[in-house]
Amino acid sequence: MPAPHPDADTRYVPYPCGIDPEQVVEYPSYDLPEEVWSQIRDTIGRVEADTGWQYDTDLAVASGIKIGGYPGWTQSPDWPVCACGIQMHHLLTVASWEFSRGDEHRWIPIEDRHSMNGWNFDSPDDHPWRALQNPTGLMLGDAGGICVFVCTSCPDRPYDHRFDCS
Repeated sequence: MPAPHPDADTRYVPYPCGIDPEQVVEYPSYDLPEEVWSQIRDTIGRVEADTGWQYDTDLAVASGIKIGGYPGWTQSPDWPVCACGIQMHHLLTVASWEFSRGDEHRWIPIEDRHSMNGWNFDSPDDHPWRALQNPTGLMLGDAGGICVFVCTSCPDRPYDHRFDCS
């Protein structure tokens, strides 16, 4: 890993860690059109009653650092619009945490789920779930993230970003 720039704010320099990409399917959450939400509302209610899984946190948008997919908005959606007038596409998210709560089971890699046994926010600092939740050591705002967007319609690929935290 290259050394950070000498003027870099150390709060925003991640710990050295490995990358283990995993392809997942996700769906819009806060950006889900009302006409679609009205079609799936009853089904989602039954899934939650049967499994405890919630659409927003467990079934829609994957949390954590990722390329592509949908932003996991904490605040209201704030998609940037390019100078050409087209809404930009989500390129990547750099998040403070890989998951926000221990009950986001779907987004915790299967091979790591055993480490979640006995987790809670009062667990000792050396409990394995803490390293799973935040392997980079980043804290962006109040456990927030930065979403980077790009316009795929313009040949020079202009980009923008949004900082999103609670």
